[in-house]
Amino acid sequence: MTSVNSDFRCAYESEEREFKGGGSRFQSGDTLLARITPCLENGKISRYCAPSGTVAHGSTEFIVIRGREGVSNTAYAYYLTKWEGVRGYAISQMTGTSGRQRVPTASLAHLDVPLPPLSEQVKVAEILGTLDDKIELNRRMNRTLEVMARAIFKAWFVDFEPIKAKAGGATSFGGMPQHVFGQLPDRFTDTELGPVPAGWEVRPLSDFVELIGGGTPKRKMANYWDGDIPWFSVRDAPNDGDVWVIDTEEKITHEGVENSSAKILKPGTSIISARGTVGRLALTAFPMSINQSCYGVTGRNGVGDFFVYFTLHHAVVELQQRTHGSVFDTITRKTFDGLHRVLPQPELLAAFEEAVGPYLMMVRGNLFENGLLANTRDTLLPKLISGELRVPAAEGGADAV
Repeated sequence: MTSVNSDFRCAYESEEREFKGGGSRFQSGDTLLARITPCLENGKISRYCAPSGTVAHGSTEFIVIRGREGVSNTAYAYYLTKWEGVRGYAISQMTGTSGRQRVPTASLAHLDVPLPPLSEQVKVAEILGTLDDKIELNRRMNRTLEVMARAIFKAWFVDFEPIKAKAGGATSFGGMPQHVFGQLPDRFTDTELGPVPAGWEVRPLSDFVELIGGGTPKRKMANYWDGDIPWFSVRDAPNDGDVWVIDTEEKITHEGVENSSAKILKPGTSIISARGTVGRLALTAFPMSINQSCYGVTGRNGVGDFFVYFTLHHAVVELQQRTHGSVFDTITRKTFDGLHRVLPQPELLAAFEEAVGPYLMMVRGNLFENGLLANTRDTLLPKLISGELRVPAAEGGADAV
C-alpha cells in the first residue's frame, strides 16, 4: 500500500520476492484501488506502471480494475475509478468494524456507470493522460534537479573535493567561480569530525542557524482558521525531490497567528519535523506558519537558505539517532547544540547559493505548473467521465486494452 501515492498516477514495484500464493494479482496498466479505510478515503488509487505484459502481486487490500475487451479501455478505467461516482460509491459500501472497514469487491457489481463508445474512451484517456504525463515528467525532472543540487553540496562540504583538487595542484574546479576557488585552503587540519579544510570552523549547528518554533491556534476559535496563511504540519511535507511546500491542507488567519505561538516564516525557510515523524524536510515557497511539532530553520551571519536546507538533509540520520522521548521521538534545541558541522568561508557559501539556486527554483516552478495541470485535470475528469463534456471519437475506432 505504501507504493501507492494519491498524488501520483503510477505505482511501481517495491521489491521482488518469491510468490507464495497470497495477495492480489495484476499486470501492467491495471488500476489498483485501495479497499480499506482510510487509504481509499485518502485517494490511494494508482495504475501499475511496468513494461507491457509484466505481472505482479500485491496487498490483499487492493481491488484490481482492468478494461474488458471490446467494452472498455484500461486507461479509461483508471480515470473512471478516480471519478467520484465510483470512488464515492465504493466508500459508501464499506463494511466492517470501525477503523478496519473494507469495500466488498462484489459491491461494485451493483454500480452502473456512464460508458461512451470505446473510441471515445480512448480519446478521453488521452486527454487526461497527456496532463498526467506532463505532471510525471516534471516530477522526474524535479528529482534529477534535487539530486544535482545535493551532489554539489556533498562534493563541496562533505567530501571537500575542491580542496582536495587544490591540494593536488589543480588550478580550478568545475562549476566553481575561479575567484572563489582561489581563496580555498589547500590543506586539511584534524578536528573532532576528522580532517577538515584548514581555516574552516567546526561549530554546533545551532551557532549558524536560528530555530523558530511553531504553534496551533485554538481550534474552538473559528475566527482563527480558514484564513489565507498556509499552516504546515508534517502531512504537508513534499514528496522526495520536490523540496518546496507550495500548499497546506489547513490555513489560519492573522488573528490566529497573533493569539498563538504560531509565527510566519519567510520564503526560503527550511522546515524540519521534530516530533513523531522526525526529519521530514521542506522549503517554504511563500510566507507560511507551522505547528509546534516542527521547527523553522534559517541561517545566521550570511549562511544561505539552500546551505541550511542541505545541511539539515545531510544531518537527518544523525538527528533521528539523537531523538528522545517516552511517547514520541523528539528533537529539541539542545539536539542542535550537540550536532557539529563545519562552517566554510562566506565567499564559498555565497557561491553555493548561486550554484544550486537555479536548480531549486526550477523545481519550484515545476511544482506550481503541476498544480495548474492537476487542477485542469481534476476539473475535466468529472465532466468527461459523466458525459457533461463529450469529445469526438477517434478516427477509425480503437481496440480495448
